[in-house]
Amino acid sequence: MKVAQTEADSSNDCPLSSGPDSRRMPSNPSGPVSKSKNNGGKRASRQLSAGRPPTVSKPQASLSSQKTRQLINEHHQLNKQITKAELDGDRAAADELRKRIERLGGLKLYQLASLEGQSKERGGDSSVVLMQWLQPIIGSVKRSGTKLRLLEVGALSTKNACSNAGIFEIQRIDLHSQGEGILQQDFMERPIPNGDADQVDIISLSLVLNFVPSPVGRGDMLRRTCQFLDTCARAESEEQLRHTFPALFMVLPAPCITNSRYMSEERITCLMASLGYIMLHFKQTAKLVYYLWQLRDEPSPEDQDFAKKQVNPGPARNNFCVVLR
Repeated sequence: MKVAQTEADSSNDCPLSSGPDSRRMPSNPSGPVSKSKNNGGKRASRQLSAGRPPTVSKPQASLSSQKTRQLINEHHQLNKQITKAELDGDRAAADELRKRIERLGGLKLYQLASLEGQSKERGGDSSVVLMQWLQPIIGSVKRSGTKLRLLEVGALSTKNACSNAGIFEIQRIDLHSQGEGILQQDFMERPIPNGDADQVDIISLSLVLNFVPSPVGRGDMLRRTCQFLDTCARAESEEQLRHTFPALFMVLPAPCITNSRYMSEERITCLMASLGYIMLHFKQTAKLVYYLWQLRDEPSPEDQDFAKKQVNPGPARNNFCVVLR
């Protein structure tokens, strides 16, 4: 594969993946974590719907683990090809790719695959990791008498670990709601809060950012999260809460960070810092990377110069990228 490949190239982009957790990183809830590992172009649509497949026929009841991974990856790669075709102005090619997605089963089958990947039997509920990280502050939340306000973007279930924790008041949104309790809404079209009352304490972006169809769109999404987080609500709270919230929980396929030409651990940390975030927790498994970021500082627009720049050249790497400018 040539290094000069475009980000939207379907054959070598960061894959979606799911699977049981295998490694956990130490964390420091009062400051930046010390991390270690265990052994450009036209602006595409900012709407998340530009990166999601169409809805068609009712899917089958369940999928094998292998079929789940295959289906998720196929949808991801086809949507990358659609983005490239649209950027190239090739409407016919984009329409043909959408038909291929329909033949695969459309959005409903993709969402079934995602739900199967999140099942307890497969260890796929990423919010389990979040609850492990928040375990030390549960007592403080209960003593405060006020539940944490959680905005779950890309929600597929109302029965995950966060939903059962008893410490959250949850707003769940997804492009195509899977049922009662999940609002059908595009985060990039969600109205900006008018004040503290409409803001939240924590946002969850679990396997969402990698589905935004363009690098610029991903940067826009991360910047937009800052507008939804309440930086004042916890000012009078216990120390543990002040050192944790407001927060952003983010999950990505591991290759998006570990095997990308355009991303690295250092680059994502610097990019998030320019938005005002510091890393509290980090965990890497064979397939996923998990982050908990706290919005602690004011954004620094003068530092937000993250163009599409190769930081890890190589023919075997993928093209996942986040552009912030």
